[in-house]
Amino acid sequence: MEPLISIIVPVYQVEEYLARCVESLLSQTYKNLEIILVDDGSPDGCPKICDQYAEKDARIRVIHQENAGLSGARNAGIDRAEGEYLAFVDSDDYVAANFIRTLYDLITETGCAISQCGFSYVQGEPLRSEKSRSYRVYRGESLLEQLYGPEESATRFVVAWNKLYRRELFEKIRYPQGRIHEDEATTYRLFHEGKKLAATDRELYGYYTDHAGSITAVFSEKRLQWLLAHEERILFFNENGYERLLPKAYRKLCDACITFYLRCMDQENEMPELRRKLMEDLKRYLLEGAKWIRKLPLRTRAGYRIFLANPAIFAVLLRKVQK
Repeated sequence: MEPLISIIVPVYQVEEYLARCVESLLSQTYKNLEIILVDDGSPDGCPKICDQYAEKDARIRVIHQENAGLSGARNAGIDRAEGEYLAFVDSDDYVAANFIRTLYDLITETGCAISQCGFSYVQGEPLRSEKSRSYRVYRGESLLEQLYGPEESATRFVVAWNKLYRRELFEKIRYPQGRIHEDEATTYRLFHEGKKLAATDRELYGYYTDHAGSITAVFSEKRLQWLLAHEERILFFNENGYERLLPKAYRKLCDACITFYLRCMDQENEMPELRRKLMEDLKRYLLEGAKWIRKLPLRTRAGYRIFLANPAIFAVLLRKVQK
């Protein structure tokens, strides 16, 4: 018999979408599954829906817990999972019928500890079942470097939910409790531990975008936890011999500071205290990472100097460049 695979589904206030998600998991062509629905203190009808599905299919297990956030829900599922492999699916999303089968075959064919597929931004339409069997294998530093590629590609590598993992990768790794941007804070550690990843471009995961409530929809101070995750990543790179990635890591950190600052300017009250903190953070990053930032293009470094001198002028110049 093929090994048991555990799919962990954090559930919170997705009453309208939960059934679609669970049905897509029950329809998997890979059958030896354990589907763990983690009711994270959801105040709507989700707890009842979870229990109803558990009564219908023995492969479904339900955890009811007080609200602990996405990280806490994922961690609860990891702690209870019995499978040799783990996958994560968000409860408002859905997957193609061959999602698990494709990811499992990639791991067995390549000997990788992690496999991943592409994803589509969807609004409820069926996912196309592509037939291509092409894939690429990324190793070591080259794998971690994918976190700094073009935005769409980097997103594909950093997110937790389009992947299958060997269970042992989580022996010492958990998602940071009570924080958002938990993937940014965790995936690079899994890459380091797993050493190899097999990736297919097949879009087998549907990331649902047609409803409010996304943590990325409204800017708030909590979004600055993204900066914390990347500060931790830089420390990790220093400690584990990934110095070649530090110029890109510092650039991403500095660019995020500027982006967040400009987002504050777009808010009704312009958030002056938060802008002050972001300016201080940027100066600190430029000082701490000076050795690596010197390796960045002159145009990038000039942009940082313009921003420090006058953010409003920088914003005008940025809009002209983007046009």
